[in-house]
Amino acid sequence: MSNKVLSIGSTFPAFNKKAVVSIEKGKEFTEITNEVASKDGKWLVMFWWPKDFTFVCPTEIAEFNKKASDFDDRDAVLIGASTDSEFVHAAWRRDHDDLRNLKFPMIADTSKSLAEDLGILDNDEKIAYRATFIVDPQGIIRWVSVYDLSVGRSVQEVLRVLDALQTDELCPCNWTKDQQTLTAQLSQA
Repeated sequence: MSNKVLSIGSTFPAFNKKAVVSIEKGKEFTEITNEVASKDGKWLVMFWWPKDFTFVCPTEIAEFNKKASDFDDRDAVLIGASTDSEFVHAAWRRDHDDLRNLKFPMIADTSKSLAEDLGILDNDEKIAYRATFIVDPQGIIRWVSVYDLSVGRSVQEVLRVLDALQTDELCPCNWTKDQQTLTAQLSQA
């Protein structure tokens, strides 16, 4: 990676990018900014994939799409992104059965500026690593996960971490939403 990955406690960078939101002719594209979540007091979950028209990427995008209502139920705005253009995104959505009816926008970071600001741009290929950022309503990064280009991520783990962060409490290893959180007790000395 060329830059240091932005991590927990950092402010998520401002951005204004073109995005694909539909495959309906004349309604494919819109502009999306970093304020898409914060203006409504919502969390932001942004996940990145390396390239369109590849093998691992559509499996992840399809799984995020299957869980889109779960993110919505948690007051989280879900956004996908790569360094491909909005035209390539639109063509891929029209071409791939699992991507036609996505419930979230696909950002086109063709300038690679956002991927670079986030520190997830591969030095050699100039594509984004497989990264996920959970950002709180104040625009602060609360969780980051970055995978090698060849390894897909677990969408269920992203949801689990979002649930844990939203409790604002201590959550033990492998904690899930149906379990108790921890109570910190000071020892009496």
